[in-house]
Amino acid sequence: MKNTATLLITCPDTRGIVAAIADFLFQHNANILHADQHQDAENNLFLMRVEWDATGFTSGESNFNLDEATFSQEFAPIADQFSMQWQLKLSQHKTRVAIMVSQYDHCLADLLHRHKSGELACEIPLVISNHRDTEALVKFYGIDFHYLPVTKESATTKDNKAEVEAAQFKLFANYNIDLIVLARYMQILSPDFVARYPQRIINIHHSFLPAFIGARPYHRAFERGVKLIGATGHYVTEVLDEGPIIEQDIDRISHRDQVEDLIQKGRDLERIVLSKAVRWHIENRILLYANKTVIFD
Repeated sequence: MKNTATLLITCPDTRGIVAAIADFLFQHNANILHADQHQDAENNLFLMRVEWDATGFTSGESNFNLDEATFSQEFAPIADQFSMQWQLKLSQHKTRVAIMVSQYDHCLADLLHRHKSGELACEIPLVISNHRDTEALVKFYGIDFHYLPVTKESATTKDNKAEVEAAQFKLFANYNIDLIVLARYMQILSPDFVARYPQRIINIHHSFLPAFIGARPYHRAFERGVKLIGATGHYVTEVLDEGPIIEQDIDRISHRDQVEDLIQKGRDLERIVLSKAVRWHIENRILLYANKTVIFD
């Protein structure tokens, strides 16, 4: 497994930022592997991702490898000078992912296969579902499956959503989860759920947002007679289907396509879009600002 460190930076745009970062890394014996940046003139923002070989990355005070705590201390003068918001990510820490799913298994199956083949460099210790349809698939991959059914309030049953989410929170804590992926989990998360995991929940929505938010978008697209359908991977916020968009893709359809055709074509898009969104997150390629994302190469 590669041993790299990645620094993500957001700060007001001004001269000297790149030079200061490059000099800092040079002084600490870092070999830069990738560097990418973006300036947003409208918001006067500078955003940057720089990745370097962490082998031999040493403290300015000694020949010992630079750990996260020491990095924070030694990088602080530069961060303060440029008013930076920054994150340091180490490849040695693999992102621990929880997948949540309902009955449709196409996105789940794709993620599990890509993880098994090594395409997604993360750990997937558990899958949570409100149905048992995907239990056999999950266990085939040797992953823990947790069945937490959600009941709606009726004359004979009580709404148990709060209890289910409490159980989910406990599982996330027990498994040390870093990222939650909604792989067609057909439940709306509570504001408390979303607030607990800011910028750590990725959802796949089966339409090209902002068109056709909410439920049954393929049916609504068919009724509208659209010529393009799409899928959107986005971070989850309290406002339904309006979180920062990570990735989107589309497919052309015609008057010959029925609802079932739209659904089938859409599922292919959903798989690809969600896997890209998850991969870019775990590779620390995303920075968020103003309800938008920057995806670094």
